[in-house]
Amino acid sequence: MEFKDYYQVLGVGKTATADEIKKAYRKLARKYHPDVSKEADAVGRMAEINEANAVLSDPEKREAYDALSRQAPHRPGQDFRPPPNWDAGFEFSEGPGGEFSDFFEQLFGRHARAQRPTGKHRQAARDAEWGGTSRPVRGSDHHAKIELDLLDAYQGAERTLQLHGGRFDDAGRMVHEERSLQVKIPKGVREGQLIRLTGQGSPGTGGAPAGDLFLEVRFKPDPRWRAIDRDVYQPVAVAPWEAELGAAIEVQTPAGALQVTVPAHWKSGRKLRLKGRGIPAATPGDLYLELTVALPPAHSDAERAAYTAMAKAFPHFNPRATPGA
Repeated sequence: MEFKDYYQVLGVGKTATADEIKKAYRKLARKYHPDVSKEADAVGRMAEINEANAVLSDPEKREAYDALSRQAPHRPGQDFRPPPNWDAGFEFSEGPGGEFSDFFEQLFGRHARAQRPTGKHRQAARDAEWGGTSRPVRGSDHHAKIELDLLDAYQGAERTLQLHGGRFDDAGRMVHEERSLQVKIPKGVREGQLIRLTGQGSPGTGGAPAGDLFLEVRFKPDPRWRAIDRDVYQPVAVAPWEAELGAAIEVQTPAGALQVTVPAHWKSGRKLRLKGRGIPAATPGDLYLELTVALPPAHSDAERAAYTAMAKAFPHFNPRATPGA
């Protein structure tokens, strides 16, 4: 996927005001709109122009796009992939519909689809904007992705979250905005779940209520464990004698310290299932321990002698032999 320089598409600088973006868009639209343009690539160019305008004329998307540009260096022609959860903490309101590039879809498509207003809300918003029928209009919903520790799902928590956004000031210049919210994280929350904060979206008009804020949960990457739905997977190293002879070991898990029995003749790559020890719920997930054999280093004479003795004790063992042969 190629990184799209929306500023270059519209021919404006990175400090362009809202008015400068609007003028640049209108100028290019007059040149490339398929209904009037004689340019051979008018359809493709107009699609690029519309997409760039959809991002740069929206202060929330522009704020996130600028942040991504800073944190993920890119070169023209190189394959580009946004970092995982790059948009965590950025707040978005209603997004535009339409057909956009894969680049836009990767960055903003989820927000646009999730927050697109219904026909009734669109018409009410037009009425209010153009001075038509004066009726209350509920505020639009907002959406943000947040990163939590997996332990928050096991224990529940209360977190202070910083949400980032942007707006245009009276002169049309971009202004960074930030707000703090005290959020109660329910025990048992899973990745992808939405936490709804009533009334934390855009304010309504005509006495109508504000919209809501939906927080989409993502777990921070953690080498100790990972979650798939309500199941949790954790790598655990065992000594060769524990794997072959069996052993009772203590493992620090998200559910706390657990005494686990490793069956004899255990092979690397197999999973030990602990039922109900995954993310809590009415039907909790399971915890899968992915056991791998760790070899102790041989630094001293005694340690090297132990490996020599092991080699003599297993003269016919060939770790490269074909399985089952």
